[in-house]
Amino acid sequence: MSKKVVYVTGCLGFIGYHVSRACLREGWRVIGVDSMTYAANEYLLPVLMEYDTFKFIRSDINDLDFLHDCDYVINTAAETHVDNSIVSSQVFLNSNINGVHHLLELIHQKSKYTMPVFLHFSTDEVYGDIVEGSHKETDLLKPSNPYSATKAAADMLICAWARTFNLPYIIVRPTNNYGVGQYVEKLIAKSCKFLSLERKIPLHENGSPRRTWLHVSDTARAIIKIIESGVVNEIYNISGNYEDSNSNVVKKIIKLYNHSEEYDRYIDYNFTRIGQDVRYSIDDSKLKSLGWETQANFDEELITIVDYYKRNFIW
Repeated sequence: MSKKVVYVTGCLGFIGYHVSRACLREGWRVIGVDSMTYAANEYLLPVLMEYDTFKFIRSDINDLDFLHDCDYVINTAAETHVDNSIVSSQVFLNSNINGVHHLLELIHQKSKYTMPVFLHFSTDEVYGDIVEGSHKETDLLKPSNPYSATKAAADMLICAWARTFNLPYIIVRPTNNYGVGQYVEKLIAKSCKFLSLERKIPLHENGSPRRTWLHVSDTARAIIKIIESGVVNEIYNISGNYEDSNSNVVKKIIKLYNHSEEYDRYIDYNFTRIGQDVRYSIDDSKLKSLGWETQANFDEELITIVDYYKRNFIW
């Protein structure tokens, strides 16, 4: 297989970094784009720059003037925190909708030659919640909060540009990603931070919402598998192999961090999120038909992650 040239937007974000590394390890040339927002990890840039096949562009995706010739534009750039979107949604519209529109227009400009494939990271949250069973890629999108609404809107834009302009695309919808180095607004990292500050961990709805956890390394492998398969104009769910309530996940973290089972001492249940989804679950049999499977074990990985945050305070 020929070596690819790919853009990875949001390359200093949690998922973007791991996808960039996976592509570089394949011997591909990677152009990383990042605007260095609060959630970007600037310390990851030197690691990527060690590769001669990596080029970095510091830019908001809305401000890119053109695209170099490339095979794929992998878009991980996004605002992703639900609580932030409830407080103020404008930045989510700018990044998740306007940014995607701008990338689509840049790709469309290459229609006289060869348009690269737009591989866009969506989310399982675009389906809304589901009490029983699992959502398939063909299910109706019913987002419940401003964040997931902007992601669903982007999915609609992509499908429209594909229909009208024959723009090649792939949309992936992963479940909750986790791993070492994730920014501390996410549940696992946030829980470790609160424990390090000897503060109670805030949980919505008594910790009852259920989520499926997907290790970031499995996410990156899924992207490589999809690209290597050569598929185009498809949507793929990417599900993790561990589903549990937020309460149980946090209790596991407490036990690992403090070697204690006095959970009420460390958890504050007095929080409610407007429009909270009770459960996400997606069917990823379509992706598995390409030969991909999850490999990471949640409980084993959690030991490593908690140990990392115990030793490294993330502001």
